[in-house]
Amino acid sequence: MLFCTVHALGELAVAFPVAGSFSAYSTRFLDPAWGFAMGWNYALQWLVVLPLEVVAASITIDYWGSPISNAVWVTIFLVLIIAINLFGVKGYAEAEFVFAIVKVIAVVGFIILGICLDIGGGPDGAYIGGQYWNNPGAFHHGFKGLCSAFVTAAFAFAGTELVGLAAAETANPRKSLPTAVKQVFWRICLFYIVALTLVGLLVPYTDRRLIGASSDYDAHASPFVIAIADAGIQVLDSVMNVVIMIAVLSVGNSAVFGSSRTLAALAEQRQAPKIFAYIDRQGRPLVAIIFASSLGLLAYIAASPNQDTAFTWMVALSGLSSIFTWGSICLAHIRFRRAWKLQGHTLDELAFRSQAGVFGSWVGFIFNILVLVAQFWTGFAPVGYELNTPAENASNFFQAYLAAPIVLAFYIPYKLIMKTRVLRCADMDLQTGMRELNLVELLAEERADKATWPRWKKAYKLLC
Repeated sequence: MLFCTVHALGELAVAFPVAGSFSAYSTRFLDPAWGFAMGWNYALQWLVVLPLEVVAASITIDYWGSPISNAVWVTIFLVLIIAINLFGVKGYAEAEFVFAIVKVIAVVGFIILGICLDIGGGPDGAYIGGQYWNNPGAFHHGFKGLCSAFVTAAFAFAGTELVGLAAAETANPRKSLPTAVKQVFWRICLFYIVALTLVGLLVPYTDRRLIGASSDYDAHASPFVIAIADAGIQVLDSVMNVVIMIAVLSVGNSAVFGSSRTLAALAEQRQAPKIFAYIDRQGRPLVAIIFASSLGLLAYIAASPNQDTAFTWMVALSGLSSIFTWGSICLAHIRFRRAWKLQGHTLDELAFRSQAGVFGSWVGFIFNILVLVAQFWTGFAPVGYELNTPAENASNFFQAYLAAPIVLAFYIPYKLIMKTRVLRCADMDLQTGMRELNLVELLAEERADKATWPRWKKAYKLLC
């Protein structure tokens, strides 16, 4: 689904480069009202991520049983993130470079360690294998249990689409984008699927130290940390906890950067207050940065006994937002291709074409719709809903589907007030803002470059 979405976005971004917001494609190829809703949906998604990640960072501190109030840690984390973003793009890039090195080394190290622990290479020499997949078992509560995890999964994958938008700023998108998209696929396989499979082998879902477990005892530990602690490896569990704290702060850092640029883009499209479009001499959307940073004050909820509840609701607000964004990208690409053909253009005129094509966009769009349907089902009738009170069922529904009413709250009023219509393919403007690239020169450069590749590189490029 994400492979198709990123390719569709890459084709749109190369042809019509935009900065900061995906809503421009919904506005241009679907409906201006839907574009407005998607713009604010994406902005809110990133705006809520800052307090969410600061709360998550404070939860990691609780692992050590620190006597210091979480409010102190929240203050330290917020000051650090805001300071990095006030240094502009250069400061953000330098910080993310360091964060990325730490995260990659930690994940690769955990994968190697996890394999060793699972096959009996730990200090006690105990073989674990797949015993936890048998007892207590995998896929708790079956298909409904799997569907109930979609919000959390969507939140974890949020930001993957940014690689497609980066194509708008590359000199030769035909060369850079396919490589970037393929690498995103392999990174997802390595850093998500492999790592989480190992976590599932090493930690049973019934472990009471997990957030959301049946007991509140020490329920502030990551499964990565629990896996290392259970192996009896001294100090390493604390090292992994520090890495996780760095990782969540990195996401919070990106949230300020992304939300401020999204707000600035919305302001330039007259879909947000004009003041957010202010850019200072150093190229920073200063007002948008200050506004995005101010929402970080919500993270002081972490100092209350309800920090886990606050964490759940913020994930609910931001998690499903990505599904709406990805589905809109796929549908916008389908409509763009239809308009491109109706207005007499050929695919040879496009500097970059989605490898998955229109078929891939349909696949991505349908899968996004299916996720929304499945999430509605698990929100309306969650596991064990028969035992819950009506108030608890209502709370569970909105925790699973909160993004949907928010999108509708932006879409319907704008639709009624501005009286917008769904754009017809024959009437779409395919000229304004289109990027001009010398395709003949790009193709010649591409062929000359490929001719010099050895066989191993051709095989590598086929996959990566």
